[in-house]
Amino acid sequence: MALRLVQVNIKAVDHAAVGRFWADALGWSVFSGESGPTTYAAPAGDLVWPHPEAVCVDVVGVPEAKTAVKNRVHLDLASTSAAHQAELVARLKTLGATPADVGQGDVPWTVLADPEGNEFCVLEPREVYRDTGPIAAVVVDCADPRAMARFWGAAVDWTVQEVADDYASLRSAKGTGPYLEFLRKSDGKTVPDRVHLDLLPYPGDDKAAEVARMRALGATDLDIGQGDVPWTCLTDPDGHEFCVLALP
Repeated sequence: MALRLVQVNIKAVDHAAVGRFWADALGWSVFSGESGPTTYAAPAGDLVWPHPEAVCVDVVGVPEAKTAVKNRVHLDLASTSAAHQAELVARLKTLGATPADVGQGDVPWTVLADPEGNEFCVLEPREVYRDTGPIAAVVVDCADPRAMARFWGAAVDWTVQEVADDYASLRSAKGTGPYLEFLRKSDGKTVPDRVHLDLLPYPGDDKAAEVARMRALGATDLDIGQGDVPWTCLTDPDGHEFCVLALP
């Protein structure tokens, strides 16, 4: 048994505007949520959910604005050349992105924030990301990348690519889409996560059994006032929130 990483969930006061930003940023289509205040960004074309290859973006409306605390999960966008990186940064700014300072110093990538302050990076060209599509990686700050690789490597059907004390990475066993990366950071969780991962069982698998398996791996139940909903909210061993969704 294993779960699929199907989307990155971003909370926003204006979910439609932030969803449109991410769709335009990634060159994708935007879809209105059918079961609540959400906007879904996915590869161009007709709506396919879950998407067979891409990790999509689901923007969910909430009343609370983002705090000044840096998100512990963010997206890294890929570029194919120095010129493409510069063009992408300029285009994102016209869409509403703003420069962000997270203490990065003099680095070859550019740190920006979406219209509601969610940080993301536009990377310089890197060979490892040549075939990922527009999202190079979903990056997670954590205390122990090795422990996170163990948990997430068992949680989802992705293959561990690299493990070290300060960095670990996974990628879909199909060799498509973005990487899931863990970076060692000393900052712990101080506010609810603004960005989190959404997982989905495979057809024929039992959601309750998958949730029980997550708990056995070290996940903890999370109550954020969600009430009676078809998804289950959990936290991983480092305290990152994630949801196990119900099959369509």
